[in-house]
Amino acid sequence: MAQQRLGIIMNGVTGRMGMNQHLIRSIAAIRAQGGVTLKNGDRVMPDPILIGRNAEKVAALAKAHNVERWSTDLDKALANKEDTLFFDAATTQMRPTLLAKAINAGKDIYCEKPVATNLKEALDIYKLAMSKGIKHGVVQDKLFLPGLTKLKMLIDSGFFGRILSVRGEFGYWVFEGDLQPIQRPSWNYRDEDGGGIILDMVCHWRYVLDNLFGEVKSVSCLGATHIPERLDEEGRRYKATADDAAYATFELEGRDGNQVIAQINSSWTTRVRRDDLVTFHVDGTHGSAVAGLTDVRTQARVNTPKPVWNPDVRQPMNFFEHWQMVPEYANFDNGFKIQWEAFIRHLAEDAPYKWNLLEGAKGVQLVEAALQSWKERRWVDVPALKA
Repeated sequence: MAQQRLGIIMNGVTGRMGMNQHLIRSIAAIRAQGGVTLKNGDRVMPDPILIGRNAEKVAALAKAHNVERWSTDLDKALANKEDTLFFDAATTQMRPTLLAKAINAGKDIYCEKPVATNLKEALDIYKLAMSKGIKHGVVQDKLFLPGLTKLKMLIDSGFFGRILSVRGEFGYWVFEGDLQPIQRPSWNYRDEDGGGIILDMVCHWRYVLDNLFGEVKSVSCLGATHIPERLDEEGRRYKATADDAAYATFELEGRDGNQVIAQINSSWTTRVRRDDLVTFHVDGTHGSAVAGLTDVRTQARVNTPKPVWNPDVRQPMNFFEHWQMVPEYANFDNGFKIQWEAFIRHLAEDAPYKWNLLEGAKGVQLVEAALQSWKERRWVDVPALKA
């Protein structure tokens, strides 16, 4: 059994997501376990170089996680032929330019989403990657969460019968900065800096809906900027110009061709009273389920209670008691790490991998349709994407 080296240029890992999920819980964890095992028994060992603009910050990050190589010079890193994969988790606005530079340098690509702020740039990057013959992948992490993995098992087993509808609730209260410190970067609330919850989250909902429940055919979306003024990292007041909540309805074509209706609320201006920060309530003819990040609870047709509407008395049923937890039938690893391992196997042994730049472009397509729906106050169709 041999060990193969995979040189990875990791850009944007000083940010919250890049550091926690991609460096610490994915690449560092893969290195700690001895690499990624291939079918033939060989192992692929990631050898990252961390790239950032702040030398002090990136050097400290590398030292803290036993990464030998770091730099502030991306061009020099891209010139190194020994590092064959470029990963980007920096700002969405810069992503198309950085990906194009890496693709033209002959690097394979793996990146966060959204892959761009508009569909044209997203498709241009996909076409460039295809023309250069490189391999490419886009992070679609929620598909690998324990909760959604269990939910997919229920769907595949036929538990729901015919799926009728999906109701998603995502979000939590992000403090404005006066009463308590902010817990998300201020650029998230400035449209001019690539902020907005529609751009941030609707690309997620595209791959979740497409892969689990049915192909998205149309969308009706209403966005809102509920908090018009916030404080930035230095305590300075600024005008919030981006949407901080979105209320969307999607029409899907289910696996068997039937219509499925999905409603998803996304908000940084809501206080949580549900099982998790994101939940998906799925109703079908034979059963229902509520999935969070980790747990899934089900209620079958034969276990469904029969409440009586009577507004004159306190409700005698505790509806939360009528649901059964899906057991932990496997040891679920970190979702980001699972997808990293799948992409590394795709690079090393050409294992099947569908979550490429075209799938990333589908997310941007739905973002544009949702924004158009909000602007024009109407339903917008989502045609099959032609590359």
